[in-house]
Amino acid sequence: MYSQALSPAPVSRPQQPSPTGPLRRRPAIGLDPRPRDLGGQHPVHPTPHPANPAQQLRRPMPAPARPGVAARPENPAERSPQVRAALAHIARISPAFVPRQLLRDGRHVLIAGTAGRTPVVAKALARPGEDVEGTEQFHREVAAYRAFVRHRPPARLPKLVAADADRCVLLMERVPGRPAARERHPSDTPTPGEVRAILGAVRSLNLWRPPTGVFDRPLDYGREIARYHALGLLTDRDAGDLQQLLHGLAHQPWQFCHGDALLTNVLLAPSGPVLVDWEQTGWYLPGYDLALLWAVMAGDTGARRQLSQVAQASGTLPRDAFLVNLILVLMREIRRHDVPGAGEEQRILIRRLHEDAALARRAVRAAVGTR
Repeated sequence: MYSQALSPAPVSRPQQPSPTGPLRRRPAIGLDPRPRDLGGQHPVHPTPHPANPAQQLRRPMPAPARPGVAARPENPAERSPQVRAALAHIARISPAFVPRQLLRDGRHVLIAGTAGRTPVVAKALARPGEDVEGTEQFHREVAAYRAFVRHRPPARLPKLVAADADRCVLLMERVPGRPAARERHPSDTPTPGEVRAILGAVRSLNLWRPPTGVFDRPLDYGREIARYHALGLLTDRDAGDLQQLLHGLAHQPWQFCHGDALLTNVLLAPSGPVLVDWEQTGWYLPGYDLALLWAVMAGDTGARRQLSQVAQASGTLPRDAFLVNLILVLMREIRRHDVPGAGEEQRILIRRLHEDAALARRAVRAAVGTR
């Protein structure tokens, strides 16, 4: 409805009744009830295929107030100190960045936006001064993206736009696509064709040999075995069997791995799978990425069989390395999820992880018995 101050004075005349009922009033120009994005130019519609696994948590960020227009209620996420700090750090490395959507506000802050005309995603560590482990991982991810500029891996990944390791801020290309899964342990796994594409991308990455000294070894196998043994997750026999397999792998060449190849870290783009979140990338015993995929794909026995066949196709030593990786991955998942107060769904997951661990233990004992 137009404002009286902006409308011409009405002419006084008798009101004639309408034969078809009361007249419908059209809304005033500019009063579009549809929600708008942060730029205020296009309506926001949820995309059927989000470009980031965290997009399931998307919350529209409020549009900036205009002169003479009453400001809308502030989004609770905008009052978050870590979001404000992240926006300030992002502005330092990319003054042209325009935020559009808040994708995640947790340990990491993810904000989708544009840098010029380029769609980008900004990632920032929420509390870099307090989160020592997160800061170390973020530094590793920034170093990985910078190394990938000079040494391009065969797997597709978002391109680096800008980064500030000291402030734990990363700006990267926003890739169109959808996550292969929205949960760490999904009940619905990708289709067989998508699984083959993901496995192909991971295998191409594992066969890549970057220059020596560019990436380190994120996992100390001996220390991890001792840690899980001390926590009671591994028995004396388990620890002894794993140490024996490690001794036989002393001269086995290590393999370059993504290090966190969860389905939630794989985007299914039109051009093929895209790997994101490179915090754990580096050199591992062969089969680490395969072991991680095997652990989270319990709902797809065909995919697990395929992963096991690929891991054992190169011989006995790669098989032993895969089994060592699998035991450590399963121990980590059990420790991550077996916490007090778990709900029924989580208890089912924990029980399945223990069953998978028992299966892996039997395979390790069989491998030790053949030596």
